[in-house]
Amino acid sequence: MTTPAHRPIALVTGGSRGLGRSAALHLAEGGADLVLTYVRDADAARHTVEAVKDRGGTAVALRLDTGDTGAFPGFISDLRAALADTWGRDRIDFLVNNAGNGVHRPFAETSEAEFDALMAVHLKGVFFLTQALLPLIADGGRILNVSSGLARFSLPGYAAYATMKGGVEVMTRYLAKELGPRGISANAIAPGAVETDFGGGAVRDDAGLNAMIASTTAKGRVGLPDDIGGAVASMLLSPSNWMTAQRVEVSGGQLI
Repeated sequence: MTTPAHRPIALVTGGSRGLGRSAALHLAEGGADLVLTYVRDADAARHTVEAVKDRGGTAVALRLDTGDTGAFPGFISDLRAALADTWGRDRIDFLVNNAGNGVHRPFAETSEAEFDALMAVHLKGVFFLTQALLPLIADGGRILNVSSGLARFSLPGYAAYATMKGGVEVMTRYLAKELGPRGISANAIAPGAVETDFGGGAVRDDAGLNAMIASTTAKGRVGLPDDIGGAVASMLLSPSNWMTAQRVEVSGGQLI
């Protein structure tokens, strides 16, 4: 779908770091332009924008707290302006709902405040940001929601986080059903354990935890950001837009 006259534009929330950054760079390499969101680290967002440019793409970074629904109208205005000023367009082609944070806490010790914070970012934020963006997603576009392998298998300490991701997967099916008449597909990608700074970087930095998780995968190792970024690009840039309402796990065969 990429032509010199029309490079698809992807909006990646949380695109300045971790899996979002990897997804942005793989999309750029595949011929897409990017709108990235970030919350605090403007320098990381700027570096990602430059990295997209190094790969032949165009990118802009906009600040957005996906857990603050009150900020969404202002963000939509900023996005409209960025699309018009940068590309002379008024639509995006792809939405990747990636932004997130993690809490590792046993079920019995999870506080209501921790639960609510996860809900705001991972479920409520995804629901209402997608809703607000519907007029800006091109007919025939694609939505990709980031879920987690933890919505299939259970590891102690992630009950609240996984609950949100289970909700995202149900939401994805409803998006596919209700947006299908516009030709918009909606799918969920479910990463397994990945070496990033997510949740304090435990999977990346704790050698014992890393080895334990690696032993539970068919591939015999923990995932890397590029494993997920490459899968995101593959799902969005495929010439076929027939797949919808699907959950695609990218975990190296974790706990199968």
